[in-house]
Amino acid sequence: MADLRTLVYLDVLQPQLAGFLATVSQGFLPQEGQASLFVEISPGIEINILADVALKAARVEPGMQIVEREYGCLELHSFDQGMVREAGRAMLDHMGLQTSDRLAPTVVSSQTLTGIAPHHAMLVNRMRHGDLILEGQTYFVMETHPAGYALLAANEAEKAANIHLLEVRAFGAFGRLYLSGSEADIEVAAEAVRHALEGVEGRTPAKAAKA
Repeated sequence: MADLRTLVYLDVLQPQLAGFLATVSQGFLPQEGQASLFVEISPGIEINILADVALKAARVEPGMQIVEREYGCLELHSFDQGMVREAGRAMLDHMGLQTSDRLAPTVVSSQTLTGIAPHHAMLVNRMRHGDLILEGQTYFVMETHPAGYALLAANEAEKAANIHLLEVRAFGAFGRLYLSGSEADIEVAAEAVRHALEGVEGRTPAKAAKA
């Protein structure tokens, strides 16, 4: 049976995150204001079956599907929040699971760097797919486990503060969120992210349980 790593609903895609997903997705591109569902499972090959189940059960559009040996992920979206949730229910029913069977998110690490130097800003800008960071801004990086929760973190950060979304990596062993902005806005965004992740119900990861 597939291991449900991430199952996260984004009620309203924020402008920067919607634009970012449109930049990196290869399917039907999401739009600002749509609801989105992100699912990550292991082994990755099983995501093909879940995509089939979801797309037959609800009127949603697939924006991203990644299939690797260890992990597989699927992003679905629609302006109809009910349809997005129905797609999620169909996948859970197929797996015989509930929402609470997903892994709970963990903040693995976070860094806040104020007054970023110009050459450091250039390095960051070479790796991002989103907005630019400028000299003197505050730079924020957060790692999440599982990876998919980086999308929830990005959406909640954008809701809470006037930040710049630089990059989101929501697939693989760990997720990463990269933001920039004023020191005050980054502080507000970071608090909103932590609050949102703490509110996600799920099972404790095996490694965390042994710690």
